[in-house]
Amino acid sequence: MTLNNQRTALVVGASRGLGLGLAAELASRGWNVVGTVRDEAGAARLAAAGARVERVDIADPASVAALARSLAGEIFDLVFINAGIKGPEHQDAAQASDDEIATLFLVNAVAPVRIARALLDRVRDGIGIVAFMSSDLGNIAGNSDGYIELYRASKAALNSLVRSFTASIGGRRITVLAVHPGWVRTDMGGAEAPLSVEASCRGIADVVERRAGSLRHGFVDYRGRDMAW
Repeated sequence: MTLNNQRTALVVGASRGLGLGLAAELASRGWNVVGTVRDEAGAARLAAAGARVERVDIADPASVAALARSLAGEIFDLVFINAGIKGPEHQDAAQASDDEIATLFLVNAVAPVRIARALLDRVRDGIGIVAFMSSDLGNIAGNSDGYIELYRASKAALNSLVRSFTASIGGRRITVLAVHPGWVRTDMGGAEAPLSVEASCRGIADVVERRAGSLRHGFVDYRGRDMAW
């Protein structure tokens, strides 16, 4: 807790969808929330949700460094990294261009862990959490149908890098989580998804609040259930 007992969160990728929903949910619970966006429309939505707005392009190291400088001196109970893209519509590794593959894996796997490393000293010792928005599609053993193969490969890569990040933090007393939000009605999830953004984000916020201070790392879903990597 902060000295005034108000918890603090940084939500990276909060302009719409799950990131915006999580920022709004945490703010409604009394958290002091900072969210990042890349454009003015996202900034307006985030401000309306009750969060302070910062800007970052996580694929741009200079932008990440500028965000770290902007947040100098601030400490967060939660750093939640939500950035992600679907990739090419065809989702076929044989058809994908080098640029499509590079962008997908950079944004979904490498950049989230890179920004987590850049912001690690901004996470409160003891009760602090670093969380990454993952997906059950990142579970390799569960891939029995090859569906959306490039996206799911990028999430498997993210999960692997999260494991490496966790192993690299040494004596830091923080909790590291990869979070599956469920199948949610977002632009990526589609209108047929059974779960609303609000319901998913309520669950994610519950998980975060329960796991704070546990120092128990893991891959969990929005209901708090442990998942296989």
